[in-house]
Amino acid sequence: MEVRRSARRRRTVTAYRDGDKLVVLIPATMTKAEEKHWVTEMQRKLQRTESRRASPARASDEALLLRCTQLSQRYLDGTAQPASVRWVPPMRTRWASCTPADRTIRVSERLRDVPSWVLDYVLVHELAHLRVAEHNRTFWNLVRRYPKTERAIGYLEGLSAAERVGGSGCGET
Repeated sequence: MEVRRSARRRRTVTAYRDGDKLVVLIPATMTKAEEKHWVTEMQRKLQRTESRRASPARASDEALLLRCTQLSQRYLDGTAQPASVRWVPPMRTRWASCTPADRTIRVSERLRDVPSWVLDYVLVHELAHLRVAEHNRTFWNLVRRYPKTERAIGYLEGLSAAERVGGSGCGET
């Protein structure tokens, strides 16, 4: 988290995410107590906003499968169709995994509360494995059809660092 004080700012307090960092903009005249209050308040507001934007796919395995179908149509020409997609207990070093041989995708429950665009990235990543098993140029060209790929990778790397988990995804997200 970063707090930025501004001499030009008189009354307003603003917060936004810059990658995995929360930036809070406050007037330079605020006391430390006011700063502490507003930082806490802005963290709460941003968390509430991000939760509202969470993916409906977090509701069930069926919702995950439906979301994968939508993402495959939109970004992979409908060519990546999993046989099953399911939430699984938290994986130690991965966000999700895919077994191309039986066309199954497993998604760590650690992702239930991430913003929808992050979960969508992970699902597109795993769907791309149904077409290309390894992390080669062809694979990454497919994944990068999802426009928020780089942003989502940064978010997951920040989340991994915050959780002190080695790795950042399905091995090499």
